[in-house]
Amino acid sequence: MQASKSTGRVKPQKLADIILAQLEAMIIEGSLKPGEKLLPERELAVQFEVSRPSLREAIQKLEAKGLVTRKQGGGTFVCDNLLNGFSDPLFELMSNNNESQFDLLEFRHGIEGMASYYAAMRGTPADFEQIQAKHDEIGNNQLEDDFRSEAEAVVEFHLAICAASHNAVILQLARSMSALLADNIAQNLTILAKRPDIFTKITDYRKRLLNAIISGEPQKAWGASHRHLAFIEEILLKSTQENSRMERSMRRM
Repeated sequence: MQASKSTGRVKPQKLADIILAQLEAMIIEGSLKPGEKLLPERELAVQFEVSRPSLREAIQKLEAKGLVTRKQGGGTFVCDNLLNGFSDPLFELMSNNNESQFDLLEFRHGIEGMASYYAAMRGTPADFEQIQAKHDEIGNNQLEDDFRSEAEAVVEFHLAICAASHNAVILQLARSMSALLADNIAQNLTILAKRPDIFTKITDYRKRLLNAIISGEPQKAWGASHRHLAFIEEILLKSTQENSRMERSMRRM
């Protein structure tokens, strides 16, 4: 409801604006993902129980805000560049910088720890089912022996945890960083591959995280996330030190 400035009377809110607010909420909470195609107008009108003209007006307003884009004959899509917080050159620069790799691990400590805590606290059975499915996909990708696809599967697992946190800021921030995080994880996996025994331990840490979330134990989930990343960080630091020693030895020779 809106108050009229001239009469002081309350004006009823337009139906299109109500639909607009609902669609915006779906984008914020992640029900509508970047790049996702909206249902046809006819189906959306049935879903919202509104007329097609009101729905069309709401979608036009979404488009004017830059939240969706229309493709001639192809439908309406949520814009896939909603959170371009980093330019491509900066992504590339950070991906190839050793110090940035550890900075990203520290970032993951914060974002994944919080997401795990709130996912365990607020997650629904449907959320847990999705997290379990994404966890299983990591194992399937490991069989392919492709670090890039495995890294992307790990990111999807953590995005499912972020979605289960039901915190829109955590989810959208993690999504905006997903490409950079996939690069970071792929590089980490390449380094860790020199120590095959490590992968079993990482898998075990990840299972503990999964179980803590599904069991609804927030503190345990936070701790499991921290221990998982602390272990990876420790191995990477040792590897970096060993490489540094080898380079010094080669220079002396």
